[in-house]
Amino acid sequence: MEHTYQYSLIIPFVTLPVPMLIAAGLLLFPTATKNLHRMWAFPSVLLLSIVMIFSFDLYIEQINSSSVSLYVWSWTINNDFSLEFGCLIDPLTSIMLILITTVGIMVLIYSDNYMSHDQGYLRFFAYMSFFNTSMLGLVTSSNLIQIYIFWELVGMCSYLLIGFWFTRPIAANACQKAFVTNRVGDFGLFLGILGLYWITGSFEFRDLFEIFNNLVYNNKVNFLFVTLCAFFLFAGAVAKSAQFPLHVWLPDAMEGPTPISALIHAATMVAAGIFLVARLLSLFIVLPYIMNLIALIGIITVFLGATLALAQKDIKRGLAYSTMSQLGYMMLALGMGSYRAALFHLITHAYSKALLFLGSGSIIHSMEAIVGYSPDKSQNLVLMGGLTKYVPITKTTFLLGTLSLCGIPPLACFWSKDAILNDSWLYSPIFAIIACSTAGLTAFYMFRIYLLTFEGHLNVNFKNYSGKKSSSFYSISLWGKDEPKTIKKKLRVLSFLTINNNERSSFFWKKTYRLDGNIRNMTRSFIAINLFGTKNTFSYPHELDNTMLLSLLILVLFILFVGTIGIPFNQFNQEGIDLLSKLLTPSINLLHKNSNNFVDWYEFVTNATFSVSIAYFGIFIASFLYKPVYSSFQNLNFLNSFSKKGLKIFIFEKIKNVIYDWSYNRAYIDAFYAISLTKGIRGLAELIHFFDRRIIDAITNFVGVTSFFVGEVIKYVGGGRVSSYLLLYSFYVLILLLI
Repeated sequence: MEHTYQYSLIIPFVTLPVPMLIAAGLLLFPTATKNLHRMWAFPSVLLLSIVMIFSFDLYIEQINSSSVSLYVWSWTINNDFSLEFGCLIDPLTSIMLILITTVGIMVLIYSDNYMSHDQGYLRFFAYMSFFNTSMLGLVTSSNLIQIYIFWELVGMCSYLLIGFWFTRPIAANACQKAFVTNRVGDFGLFLGILGLYWITGSFEFRDLFEIFNNLVYNNKVNFLFVTLCAFFLFAGAVAKSAQFPLHVWLPDAMEGPTPISALIHAATMVAAGIFLVARLLSLFIVLPYIMNLIALIGIITVFLGATLALAQKDIKRGLAYSTMSQLGYMMLALGMGSYRAALFHLITHAYSKALLFLGSGSIIHSMEAIVGYSPDKSQNLVLMGGLTKYVPITKTTFLLGTLSLCGIPPLACFWSKDAILNDSWLYSPIFAIIACSTAGLTAFYMFRIYLLTFEGHLNVNFKNYSGKKSSSFYSISLWGKDEPKTIKKKLRVLSFLTINNNERSSFFWKKTYRLDGNIRNMTRSFIAINLFGTKNTFSYPHELDNTMLLSLLILVLFILFVGTIGIPFNQFNQEGIDLLSKLLTPSINLLHKNSNNFVDWYEFVTNATFSVSIAYFGIFIASFLYKPVYSSFQNLNFLNSFSKKGLKIFIFEKIKNVIYDWSYNRAYIDAFYAISLTKGIRGLAELIHFFDRRIIDAITNFVGVTSFFVGEVIKYVGGGRVSSYLLLYSFYVLILLLI
């Protein structure tokens, strides 16, 4: 085991050669590197697979020994100051390593085909490999400075990947928004690290927690200052994990390629904030105000994310707000001290949401075959429907991911979410009511996405798609308002024909595609085709290639079976301790958790029945409203029977419109930031600019002009005649005497 742990030092650097070799190849042999671009998917997957195998080995060692391993070497030594660089292997690290590598491999395999049409293929895999390096370094860090370095590298990779298609202004703005928003949290994290070092004199986790807790328990440190430092540390996690009020960057980050959404904004990067709070929970747990704040921010984010997902028309943006809400559940669990439940939900949600995002990539791919590449159309739920018979495997996998996220047994998220809901009743009944209500909302908006995507028929005028020659546009949206007028017009179906015959293929799939330019920015090719009078041809929706489907099917296996690590099987262990609790035993004991993990199955079944009933209620409401037979609320005429003049329907419509406006306009938070921060700062700058020009510069200019005129006047007075000087002197004396 000692031999195994020693090799853990190289974990963060195993995937680093890929971006380095790609950069060197593009610099030294650009033509050959571009022509052989398909080969770079293989080393990316191979190196990350090596890390995955090693991570599973460490995981097994952790289960068998329940030990913590730390290997460090000195980085900087100066008098009494020593900064070390090391690798910490404990249960939390083991779990995160497996999560990052397994999801990362699936996304890389999926991306090989998904990005094979893109001119930025090499750049994409270089960014992805460097991101994996940064994330692996983050979770294995042994001190706060090391975490901060990799924390910033993760943010940099996120900036590059969100703005991958930087020629699109909306993508460029999205990556800038993510960067600026995360700077707020990262600055707070930096201040918190410095403050903690001032208090304890150490950055190392092995010394930090013990020194800090002793100082707090013995009242040897200012409690207000300690709380402020902890708050700054938590601010970094708030920004990175898209918690209220620094959540505004996450939905806009969906402008990156869909595999990026699956990896960074569902499974790894946004989980970094949860990881940081979990890592520092031994520090936070002695500060009740901070723990209450973590729980409060978590429950606000849970409810806010769910309500904002209700009316989103962009499928990826709806999933992004779902991610925000589920991260709120994890933060709530950490604030309640439910360390195990938070990490369990982190695992189950990562696999479920990665499956949903990759499934959305398949849906978008099918829509692009109909309407061409246009995110406003190919990702618009209003234009979707009836994809079931064309993408049956995607439909099945997406349904399973949806059911998992809704908390339907025996899928993964049921076990983790149910644990959080149960713990919330013990912490605060108010928080529990909000959390349970949000579970129903989760089921509602997830099935809304599923039904709008796969049920009914396509809501575009596309011949032969639904077995009809023509089908008019209509919206089966609950809201039924504010749809652009152009939706009622026919869409001109664009083909994927291109000017030349360049062929692109992927490493894992031999199928070739004829294309020219960046498939994500095909406007020029389409215009050229139209100018040359090329006849548009229909491209029909079809299932993904085999390797992309393989990623989806493997993720389905994860969501089917990963929940078993949190199920206490009493027949194997008399105390009913599950595999996850056994792995986390050192951490749970450190956090003063109760070591008696015996499970009352009657109570468990009772609580599970309640939570599942809420989820089924949300599914029923979504099915009732979004099934094709109920095209809109206006068709529900039976409600008129409750009031002669339809007063209740009128009230209901008003409430519906209020909810729609709240959700579709992002709770007006972005607008508030735009007015109070963007316009406010700009107005303040203009005011300062006015003050500088009209006041500061005016005073300076006045002194200069006055000096000029005084000099001009004195020039004529000073003629050099003594008699004139005596006369002027006498005049001044006379005036002085008169005064």
